[in-house]
Amino acid sequence: MDVVDEVLDGPRPLPIVSAGDPVLRRKASALEGQLDDDRLQRLVQAMRVTMHEITGAVGLAAPQVGIPLRLAVLETPPELATRLAERGEQPVPFTVLINASYKPVGTRRTAFFEGCLSVPGWQAVVARTDRIALTCEDEAGRRIEAEHEGVAARIMQHEIDHLDGTLYLDRAEIRSLSSMEEIIQRWMPAGLEAAARELGFSLPKADGAGQ
Repeated sequence: MDVVDEVLDGPRPLPIVSAGDPVLRRKASALEGQLDDDRLQRLVQAMRVTMHEITGAVGLAAPQVGIPLRLAVLETPPELATRLAERGEQPVPFTVLINASYKPVGTRRTAFFEGCLSVPGWQAVVARTDRIALTCEDEAGRRIEAEHEGVAARIMQHEIDHLDGTLYLDRAEIRSLSSMEEIIQRWMPAGLEAAARELGFSLPKADGAGQ
């Protein structure tokens, strides 16, 4: 694909496509031999480097760098991994998702503020299923079927949404939309329930039955 070569020959870190570009609103094509092993590995590495260069980034999908293929990478950075460990959650190791899809497992949903590299400077609360059954391939072409929960499940859902032309704002409680300044100064200290009460949006019910 010419667009892959253009991206690989371009600057590092890779430029991030912003909301408004049609590539973010189209379902990405399955990766089925369009790239040889060398180009695929180069693209995965370029995406990994780009993700590491952006503070707070936990995932990056190929459409976010202008490539309409079902490829994404994800990894929790060290500062987040430490906080997850304190909460008893496992950090997410570097993971490559190719041709990924998922199905919810159970009915429990959890809400959390999410942001997106393609919508910089803002976050909003998104309720997502807490556990998923993931189906994908890795960079070596091995088929993977596994269940994930918590932060890993949330990140995977966010990135797979990108592959389906969906932005997190499509699923968000839009009344929760907040600038990063407000998130840091107001809602991180106050907590999610305070944000819901003060901004006027709903959180999932405790029994997992939905909104």
